[in-house]
Amino acid sequence: MSAAQTPDHLAIIPARWGSTRFPGKPLADLCGHPLFWHVHQRCLQARLIVGAVVATDDRRIAKACETYDVPCVLTGPCATGTDRVAQAAQQLTADGYINVQGDEPFIDPGAIDAVSYALANDPIGADAVNACTPIDHPDDINDPNIVKAVGDSENNALMFSRLPIPFARGQHPGYLRQLGLYAMTGSALLAFAELPQGPLEQAESVEMLRLIEHGHRVRLLRTHDGGPAVDTPADLEHARQHLQQRNEHHL
Repeated sequence: MSAAQTPDHLAIIPARWGSTRFPGKPLADLCGHPLFWHVHQRCLQARLIVGAVVATDDRRIAKACETYDVPCVLTGPCATGTDRVAQAAQQLTADGYINVQGDEPFIDPGAIDAVSYALANDPIGADAVNACTPIDHPDDINDPNIVKAVGDSENNALMFSRLPIPFARGQHPGYLRQLGLYAMTGSALLAFAELPQGPLEQAESVEMLRLIEHGHRVRLLRTHDGGPAVDTPADLEHARQHLQQRNEHHL
């Protein structure tokens, strides 16, 4: 591919009500606005994508999107967020799709652009690009809500796990956190939706493992970590503190 290629990529934000760890999470209040609104605002700051849309099967979330003038498409029930993105993509034509998970209110717009560019210009033609970032805080290494990523010497993803991988029996290996940010070609997204969940995906509940288990190439791309994800109500409080500190810093 030419390094100048910048095809039309669309960001899709999957949002569901029935999170086991945090029901109703997309509508959780983060400093006066629902969580999905913050994610959408970050997407709007990206420069290489053509737009951003919320995908949900919940009428309450769809109604909130209408209130905040955020584009939204309705899907049926889905096993994972990427399956929801695949359903939404059937209604939204683009060259590629950026899955920006709805619990990443501080996702770096530059990271969105980076995975988009990397997908379009991968020299081998990766099926997906998954953003990741180094883990700095020791507590995060053992946190099962934080997915760790391992890649080979060419940044092809080998494994994702909620356990601390690789195991540090000797020298500290350095750990990578999988960000909720994937870029996928339209053909890979269609293939993903048709593939069965394998034992690794089912055990870890990490959907990118589906591609790896079925032999698809997933590139890891190191990007900047804009701030904490929100997996639990406790994370939401952390996010509020983080946002307040950022706002105070910019006063």
